Amino acid sequence: MAGLTDDVGFLLSRASGLVVRATNAALAVEGLRVRQYSVLVLACDAAGGVSQRELADCLGLDPSQIVTLVDELTEAGLVERRPSPADRRTRLVGATPEGRRVRSRAARRAEAGVQRELAPLDDDDQATLRALLARVVAGSTGR
Repeated sequence: MAGLTDDVGFLLSRASGLVVRATNAALAVEGLRVRQYSVLVLACDAAGGVSQRELADCLGLDPSQIVTLVDELTEAGLVERRPSPADRRTRLVGATPEGRRVRSRAARRAEAGVQRELAPLDDDDQATLRALLARVVAGSTGR
């Protein structure tokens, strides 16, 4: 493992895996996983709804994966597909009132899962990590 401690790709992948597992465990109480939770957050934050294409772009997932996630959340009564007022071919994903309630509870649980893995870092280090990762994601070309 010593050779991997300087490998940024390995460290990011390993840290991501740890955080995702902890967050999935925390979200299980709400019947959610990280990817479903991410879709729910975006649906809650978009007042008029968000297109599945926008979800795929934002989350870096294949559109077919988004369809499955939205189907699961729709079946759970947390989101619904609505026609877009701007383009009748596009369906927007919006949160239901129940979805908003679940998102509120799930946000606290997700943060607790993340905090379990980030506990070795003090508050300043955590803020720095978030800022650096946000810069990497914002600068991504989507390749």
